Amino acid sequence: MIRKACFCLCFIMQNASSPDAYVQAKVAAVGAQLMKRGWLEFPDAEKDAFLSEVKQAVLGNHGVDAQFMGVNFLESLVSEFSPSTSSAMGLPREFHEQCRITLERDYLKKFYCWAQDATLSVTNKVVECDSTAIEVKVCAAALRLMFQIMNWEFQCNKSALDLAKKGLNMFSSGVRNDTVMLKKSECVLVQPGPAWHDVLISSGHIGWLLGLYGTLRQKFSYDSHWLDSPIAVSARQLIVQLCSLTGTVFPSDNGQTQQHHLVQMLSGIIQWIDPPDAISSAIECGKSESELLDGCRALLSIATLTTPMIFHQLLKSISTFGTLSLLSALMCEAVKACLANNNEEETWSWYARDILLDTWTAILEPKDSGKSVVLPPDGKSAAANVFELIVQSELNVAAASAFDDGDDYDNIQTSISVMDERLSSYALIARAAIDVTIPLLDRLFSERFSSLHQGRGKSDPTRTLEELYSLLLIIGHVLADEGEGETPLVPEALQCNFVDIVEAEKHPVVILYGSIIKFAEQSLDQEMRAAFFSPRLMEAIIWFLARWSATYLMPLESGKQFSSNKHDLQHEPQLTRIALLSFCGDQNQGKLVLDIIVRISIITLVSYPGENDLQALTCCQLLPVLVRRNICVHLVTLESWHNLASAFANDRNLFSLNAIHQRSLAEALIRSAIGMSNPEASNQYVRDLMGQMTAYLVDISSKNDLKVVAQQPDAILSVTFLLERLRGAARASEPRTQKAIFQMGVAIMNPVLTLLETYKHESAVVYLLLKFVVDWVDGQIVFLEAKDTAVVISFCMRLLQLYSSHNIGKISLSLSSSLLSEASTDKYKDLRALLQLLTNLCSKDLVDFSRDSDEVESTDIAQVVYLGLHIVTPLISLDMLKYPKLCHDYFALLSHMLEVYPEKVPQLNSEAFAHIIGTLDFGIHHQDTEVVDMCLRALKALASYHYKERGTGKEGLGSYASGLMDPNGKLQEGILSRFLRSLLQLLLFEDYSTELVSSAADALLPLILCEQGLYQRLAHELIEKQMDPSLKSRLAIALRCLTSSNQLSSSLDRLNYQKFRKNLLNFLIEVRGFLRTM
Repeated sequence: MIRKACFCLCFIMQNASSPDAYVQAKVAAVGAQLMKRGWLEFPDAEKDAFLSEVKQAVLGNHGVDAQFMGVNFLESLVSEFSPSTSSAMGLPREFHEQCRITLERDYLKKFYCWAQDATLSVTNKVVECDSTAIEVKVCAAALRLMFQIMNWEFQCNKSALDLAKKGLNMFSSGVRNDTVMLKKSECVLVQPGPAWHDVLISSGHIGWLLGLYGTLRQKFSYDSHWLDSPIAVSARQLIVQLCSLTGTVFPSDNGQTQQHHLVQMLSGIIQWIDPPDAISSAIECGKSESELLDGCRALLSIATLTTPMIFHQLLKSISTFGTLSLLSALMCEAVKACLANNNEEETWSWYARDILLDTWTAILEPKDSGKSVVLPPDGKSAAANVFELIVQSELNVAAASAFDDGDDYDNIQTSISVMDERLSSYALIARAAIDVTIPLLDRLFSERFSSLHQGRGKSDPTRTLEELYSLLLIIGHVLADEGEGETPLVPEALQCNFVDIVEAEKHPVVILYGSIIKFAEQSLDQEMRAAFFSPRLMEAIIWFLARWSATYLMPLESGKQFSSNKHDLQHEPQLTRIALLSFCGDQNQGKLVLDIIVRISIITLVSYPGENDLQALTCCQLLPVLVRRNICVHLVTLESWHNLASAFANDRNLFSLNAIHQRSLAEALIRSAIGMSNPEASNQYVRDLMGQMTAYLVDISSKNDLKVVAQQPDAILSVTFLLERLRGAARASEPRTQKAIFQMGVAIMNPVLTLLETYKHESAVVYLLLKFVVDWVDGQIVFLEAKDTAVVISFCMRLLQLYSSHNIGKISLSLSSSLLSEASTDKYKDLRALLQLLTNLCSKDLVDFSRDSDEVESTDIAQVVYLGLHIVTPLISLDMLKYPKLCHDYFALLSHMLEVYPEKVPQLNSEAFAHIIGTLDFGIHHQDTEVVDMCLRALKALASYHYKERGTGKEGLGSYASGLMDPNGKLQEGILSRFLRSLLQLLLFEDYSTELVSSAADALLPLILCEQGLYQRLAHELIEKQMDPSLKSRLAIALRCLTSSNQLSSSLDRLNYQKFRKNLLNFLIEVRGFLRTM
C-alpha cells in the first residue's frame, strides 16, 4: 500500500510544473487515501520515511513547484483524516477514529510547523515580487493548510484515546460539536490543547502572521483586487480563526495570556475596520468589502470568548477608545450603508450588519438566565448611539415604504417572523442602555401620536402610521420577551434601572406603555378609527397588547409585592420594581386597562370583517392571554366581556370569523368561567353560551330532509362553524365547568353520529366531528362516574364502527395523483383523530377523579381500546405511518397498551396480532428516536411478560411466541425470535442515537432470556464471520462479557436491568467500531 502512495507522491512531484492542476489534485487525493488505508499497518519507520519526503518538498528542498505540490498533498492528507471530509472506504468506524487520533497526536502539529516553515522560506520572495509569482501560490497554499489545521476538531486535549473507546463516536456520524451558533453567523472554537502552546503562543507566531499580512497589505495597497487574492483570503481566514483560540492552549493565569493574545489580534485587525466611515466610503467607491467583513467576524469571535467588560477593555489598552465604541461606530456605518442601499439584501452592508448584530448579541445575551449584562459607561453610550441610529433607520425605511404597492410583509406575523432575529438583537442593545433608550422610544412615539392629531384632515397620515407600526414592533420587543409557553417575566434590565423612581405613574416604562395604550384606546372612537386605524396598524396594536399583557397585565408578583411592608424593603431597586409591576396590577389600573383591551378586541372582531390576520391575532394571541386564572376573576365582572359573550352566542356577525378563530374565541370565553364566584354560576354561564348551538345541531340532525338540506353550502358552513365552537368549548373544560360541558356533549351524541353518516363524503366535516369527540372525551373521561363512562365508551365504539363500516377514508387507486395525495392526507387526519380518541380513553385507567366506590363495576378500558385498535388498525398502512404525527400517535398508543396490558395480547386474533407486530418491526427501524424508544419499551413489555409467565408455568404469549403455521403449512418464526434478530442487527450494524442504548438493553435482556438457544447460535455465527483472528477473539470475549459481567443473573428485577445496561454499553463500544464499516 505504501508503495502505491509513494508512486502517487513521485508522480505529483515529477509533474509539479504541469499545468494540469486537476489531475495533480486527484492523484494527491488518491495518495492520501492510500496512506490512510495502510496507516495503522505501516511500520513507523516506513511512515516516517514517506512523510520525510513530503517534508523535504514542503520546505522547498526540491524546488518551488514541488514545494507547492507538497503543501497540497498535506492538505489532501489532513482532509482525508478529518471525519467531516474523509472518503467512504468500507472500513470499520474504529479504524477511521484511530487514524484521526494518531494523526492529531503525532503529526498535526508537525504539519502546521512545516506549513509555517514553507511560508517563511518564500516570504522574502513574496514581499519582493509581484502577486503572480509561484512563491505567492506556495505561501497562499501554506496559509490555507494552516487554516485547515486550525479548523480541525481537536480531541486529544479531551482524552481522545478514551473517547475512541468510551465516547459517543461509535454511534453517531461525527458532526463537530464545538461550533457556537449565533443567529446567522457561527464561530468555531479552536481548542488544540497545551501541546500547541509553544507553536501558537510562546513562539511569536501570531506577531509574525499579523506582520506578514500587514506588510503584504501595505505593498499591494495600490491593487484594489489584492484583498480578494488567494494569499490575502487565506491569511485573513487564519487570523480570524486564531481569534477563536481558547482552552488549555493558554496557561492557568486567570486569563492574562489569553487577553494578551486577543489584544495582539486586535492590534493587527483594527486597520481592517478603523476608521469605519473611511472604510465604508472606500467600499462604496469600489474597494473590496471582504477585509471589513473578516474584521467583523474577528470581533464576533472575540466577543464569544470574553465578558463585556473585558471585550471593551481590550482595545483601550492600545487605543484611546474601547472595543464597544469601535463596534458601535462600525454598526452605525453598516446601518447607514443599508439605508443608502434601500435595505437590499446580499449587499456588503447587509452582511456586515448581521455579523455585527450577532456580535452585540454575543456580548449582551445573558449568560446566566435572568441576569442582565452591565456595560461600562462609555459602553452604554455606544449601545445608546447604535440603538438610536437603528430606530431612526427603521423609521426611515417604514416611511419610505408607506406608498409601496408590493410590500412583501403585508401582515404582522410575516413582519415579525422576518424581522424577529433583528428585533431581538435590537432589544438587547436597547436594554443595555435602558435609561436612554426608553425615554427615546417614548419621545419618538409621542411625537408621531401628536402629529396625527395635529395633521388630522390637513395632511396624509400614511407615513406616520407606518412609522408607528414599526415603533410598535420595536417597543414590544424591548419591553417584553416572548413567553414560549410560559408567562414571561419583566426583563431584569427594566426592573433594576430607574432606581430613584418609586411612583408607578412616573416610571419611564409605565409612561411608555401608557402612551401606547392611550393611542390604542383611540381606536374605540369611530371617527378616529376611520381616519387612522387601518387593519395593518390594528394588527400591530393587537400584537403589542398581547405581548405586553402576558408580562405586565395583573402579574402574579404584583399582588405579592404590593401587599408587603414597604418599610421592610432595604433596597431602592426593590421599590422601583414594585412600582413597575403594580401599576397594572389588580389593585391599581389593571382592571381599567383590561376593560380597554376587551373593548378593542370586540372592535377588531366586529368592525373589521374579513381581516383574517387581525382576527387571528385577537382570537389566538390576545384573548388567550386575558383568560389566565388570576385575571379571569376580574374579567367576568366586566360588562365588555359579557357583551363579547353575548355577541358570540347571539350575533350572526361573528359567524363571519374564520372557523379556527371561532374555536379559539369559544375556548377563551369558556375558560373565563373559572373566574365565576361558584361552580353553579360557571356551569350556568357555559349553558347560556353554548345552549343555542347544541339546540341547532339537535334540530338540524332531526330534519326529515336532512340529506338534502345538509349538502347546501350554507348548511355545511354553519355545521362547520358550530363544530369548531363546540371543539373550543370542549378544549376549555375545567373541573368547575365539567358538568355543563359533559351535558353539552351528551346532548349531541346522536346528532354527531347522524351527521357522520350524512357527511361521510365531506372529509372536512368528518374530521371536525371526530376532533370534537376527541377533545370532548379528553376533557371529560377522568371525571366521569362508572355509569357516565359506560355511556361515553358506548358512544365512542358506535362512532368507530360507523366510521369503519362506511369505509370512510378508503382511497381509490383510480384517482389522479393529486386527488390521491389529498385523499391520503384526509385519511391521515381522520386516523390520527381516532388514535387520539383511543388514547384519551386510556387515560381513564391512569387518572380517575370520579367518586365511584370500588364495588361499582367499571368498564374494562383495555378491552375497549384493543377493540378500537382492531377497528382502526386495518385502515393504517405502513405508508400512512410515514406521516410523522400519525406515526407518533400510533406508536404512543400501541406502546402504552403493550406495556400496561400485555396479558391482552394472546387474546388478539392472528390478523390483529400480525398487524401490530408488523408495525412494531417498522417502528424499531424508524428514524425518529422517540418512535424507536416507544417500540423498544413495547418489546420489553412483551418479552418480560412472556418470560415471567413461563417461569410460573403459564403459556405467556403462547403460540405467538413459539411460532404459527402460515397458510402454506410452514412454521413461522415466533415474534420473540424475530425481534431478537432484528434488535441485534440494529444495535450492531445500524445508525441510532446513544439515547436508545438503555431502552434497547431493557428489551434485549428478556429477549435473550426467552430465546437463549437462538442467541447462542447468532453469537456463534457472528464470531465465525470474522476473518481477523484478533477481532474474532475480541468479539468472543465481548459477547461472553455481555451476559456474564457485573454478576448478571437471569432475573428481571431493577438491579439486573441496570447491570445489563452497563454491559451492553461496554459491549457496543468495544465491537461496533470494527463491525460497522464506513
